[in-house]
Amino acid sequence: MLLLISVWWAAMLLARALDLALPWVISATSAHVLLMSLGFMPFFFIGFLFTAGPKWLALPEVPARKLLPSVLMMLSGWVIALIGFHTGVIASTIGLILVALGWSLVCLKFVVMVKQSRASDRVHATLIALACCMGVIAMWVAAFALWIEHEPLLRSAAHAALWCFVATVFTVVSHRMLPFFSAASIPLLDAWRPMWLLGLMVSVLWLQAPFAVAELWYWPLPSAVRWMQVAIELPFAALLLWLALRWGLLQSLKIRLLAMLHGGFVWLGIAFMLAATSHALMAFTAGDISLGLAPLHALTMGYLGSTLLAMVTRVSSGHGGRPLTADNFIWTLYGVLQTAIFLRVIAALWPSAATPFTLLSVLAWTAVAGSWALRYGGWFGRPRPDGRAG
Repeated sequence: MLLLISVWWAAMLLARALDLALPWVISATSAHVLLMSLGFMPFFFIGFLFTAGPKWLALPEVPARKLLPSVLMMLSGWVIALIGFHTGVIASTIGLILVALGWSLVCLKFVVMVKQSRASDRVHATLIALACCMGVIAMWVAAFALWIEHEPLLRSAAHAALWCFVATVFTVVSHRMLPFFSAASIPLLDAWRPMWLLGLMVSVLWLQAPFAVAELWYWPLPSAVRWMQVAIELPFAALLLWLALRWGLLQSLKIRLLAMLHGGFVWLGIAFMLAATSHALMAFTAGDISLGLAPLHALTMGYLGSTLLAMVTRVSSGHGGRPLTADNFIWTLYGVLQTAIFLRVIAALWPSAATPFTLLSVLAWTAVAGSWALRYGGWFGRPRPDGRAG
């Protein structure tokens, strides 16, 4: 799905650059926001949560066959929706209904697991279950918005899903796993992850959702609101960047796979720093000057994209019976991904050169997705080379 959506979006941008008219049922921006936030991330969550989740919750392993119907429902739904974005409202709505139904079933399974667990620590799993429920709501609202052809509502659902669902799940997992991975790999580094920090991180992420939705309905927002955003985002950005150092950013540079995870987390701090700067500029200029989409792409491509690449590589290697290391191939892909992120941020900061930088960015992003899929995707469905089950 990641590769399919990346190729599709690259084709759409190339068509736009060449002035080729394409049929659209909704705006290209709305389709892009919806697919990039919900089109492939939930599939990653399914694999991760039903592999790591039972271990966190001290429950038996979950057979993959029990998840297959929901996965196929979501996959077929997105393919239908993607076609429907160019052909008709009915197809796109039916497709998104299938996605919402499939994810609802997945979410129900995970919520039941959390309730059944008697593990002493269920905080992370509970927060993830709550975020997944927000994803269910967002998907059904998006399907309804498609049906009534209401784009502000559609984009509101996508933005709410990004902050309250996708970014929240990533941040909760970062809080649990990043200190653990660091402490396990780096001598003398402790797995410091107090629960107050987790609560603060999730609270700030959820606060971003109403601000993002308000921007879609009321523009420009009052200067007082912008300064409120700055007052939240600036200290939070400083906390995140300090936290990256506290969790062993500098020490991780000697271990490539760990450095990839830490590099992704640094982008979260950069995203909030850019957001605070942008909102301060808006407050000074009544919304006339900002950093555009730079903060958003630092969050999505930078934090979510970099962390995704590191995590799927680690999980695929571990469960595929390969060494838990980042060889030159994946390290190069990670470098290309960072280039794609920088190009997209530059495109947002330099509007007059936005088209070439955006095209270069999406082509680099697609190259990473394709290269990863060719190598690591080829491992799936095959026996492990070490002979163990998996």
